[in-house]
Amino acid sequence: MSKFLKSTLALALASTLASSLAAPAFAHVTIEAREATVGAGFKLVLRVPHGCKGQATSSIRVQLPEGVVNAKPMPKAGWTLDKVKGKYAATYKPYGHEVSEGVKEIEWKGGNLPDDEYEEFTVSTYIDASLKAGTMLYFPVVQGCVDGSATRWIEIPVEGKGEPESPAPGVKLIEKK
Repeated sequence: MSKFLKSTLALALASTLASSLAAPAFAHVTIEAREATVGAGFKLVLRVPHGCKGQATSSIRVQLPEGVVNAKPMPKAGWTLDKVKGKYAATYKPYGHEVSEGVKEIEWKGGNLPDDEYEEFTVSTYIDASLKAGTMLYFPVVQGCVDGSATRWIEIPVEGKGEPESPAPGVKLIEKK
């Protein structure tokens, strides 16, 4: 084998290995948008790329972080929709009217998402202007399986520690233009 070919193969292998180590895990629940504007409406679309280690997914539960208000989940045919409401830690003013309580958690359950299929779960929300642009906002998700087990996508990444094994999906907050 020529020196050039050996060098090219070594470079290709190193590049492939480096990109696979640096790439985020794609086997977890993610959010369609990468950014959300503070002080504006936000369409939260949770992407569920698979079931539960060979089994079907039977529920998706998302916890809305403080400052995410006016949540209105989209019903999904074949799934039951539950909303947990409660008091917020503060009073917010989405679209100019004050709110101090509302939906804090949403669950779609009773459905059947086979392991080899993909689905999206959608919520219309408002990202309050009090949240800090430039930071990440995380939405912990629990993926329930037909056998009663669950995968908890709830770990918040810590800078300098790499990606957690079961990361919560998140979006970067940006300023309103």
